[in-house]
Amino acid sequence: MARQKPDALRELKTEELEQKLAVLVEERFRLTFRRGTEAIANPLQFRAMRRDIARIQTILRERKQA
Repeated sequence: MARQKPDALRELKTEELEQKLAVLVEERFRLTFRRGTEAIANPLQFRAMRRDIARIQTILRERKQA
């Protein structure tokens, strides 16, 4: 999944953000599992995924508090 800017994420509906979050968490789990059994071609994927997850969680938290 390509990295998205926070402005583009804020334009999405809450349901879409929650769905994206679920997909990213699942991808991160699968990538972590694969890392235990084989070499990962791009280890920077972990950083990008972690930051995307945090970005989406931040936006969801902002909406919840508003």
